[in-house]
Amino acid sequence: MPSHDTTSASSRAVGNTVLTVIGESLVDIIIDGQRAAATQAHPGGSPLNLAVGAARLDLRTTLVTHYAADPYGLMIEDHLQSNGVDVINGGTAPTSTAVATLNADGAAEYTFAIRWDINGASLPALAAVEGSTHVHTGSIATVLGPGDQVTLALVKAAHGHATVSYDPNCRPAISPDSVAARRQVELFVAASDIVKASDEDLHWLYPNRTPDETLEAWLGLGPAMVALTRGDAGPIILSARGRVEMAAEPITVADTVGAGDSYMAGLISGLAQLGGLGATGRQRLQTLTLDQLYALAAYANRAAAITCSRQGASPPWSAELGLLPAPSQAQER
Repeated sequence: MPSHDTTSASSRAVGNTVLTVIGESLVDIIIDGQRAAATQAHPGGSPLNLAVGAARLDLRTTLVTHYAADPYGLMIEDHLQSNGVDVINGGTAPTSTAVATLNADGAAEYTFAIRWDINGASLPALAAVEGSTHVHTGSIATVLGPGDQVTLALVKAAHGHATVSYDPNCRPAISPDSVAARRQVELFVAASDIVKASDEDLHWLYPNRTPDETLEAWLGLGPAMVALTRGDAGPIILSARGRVEMAAEPITVADTVGAGDSYMAGLISGLAQLGGLGATGRQRLQTLTLDQLYALAAYANRAAAITCSRQGASPPWSAELGLLPAPSQAQER
């Protein structure tokens, strides 16, 4: 599908943004125990989904990841190439998989074979983040060794050249120790300019406090902005300027796979259009008005809604989403 064709300042801001995403790629495999022929496999992983979503919104995107030259790795590579994502591949171990086996009642039992090690690409990965306008990371890549420490080092190295965003996208089945995960999450929150999480993430990480209390605490660690997605209840964005929130868009939901990643891609694209990314945009990020934050939340909300309206992690293209609305237009939606 063609991208949105315009020479406006907002469009140029997106096209000039160089985004590096650091994180896992994997293949989701769904096995129906009652129907062997119904087995499905498709590329997944939160960072991969984010990279595809950003590339579809015309951001120049590189994914620093790991997969092997095996059939599942080739599936991932084809998916990334067909969506215009450049790849820095840091490993040779077998491609990570998440297998869901459905029983007669439709309930799923999960087994994981997840690896995260990008030491094989440390130098090109460092060059990528140092040449980026913005760097994003999250999920398994920030909690699973040995690659989690390399990921944190790359984020810190990016700070002088780029803004940084982070989405914990917690996976308790892979990192079940919530105390250890919380410590690691807070390291990345403190190293980021923009943080996004889901209400499920916050309930698991901080069961003894409200999501609002966590957003305030995270804002105190250093980010300019923290965002919360709440499914049907809609998103929240909090900054030093204040708080905005809105309901989810009224749509017919096919499924919610990849919705949070599409929201994050929309957030990054919207911030690029507002001039809020990159070392030179960091001050701008600190001074966005509540009207601008509302427009930004509405834009990302719309990206997530489009994804939820169709099956699988299929984020919108720029021609579908368009450009960030003016604040008055966002308020009218």
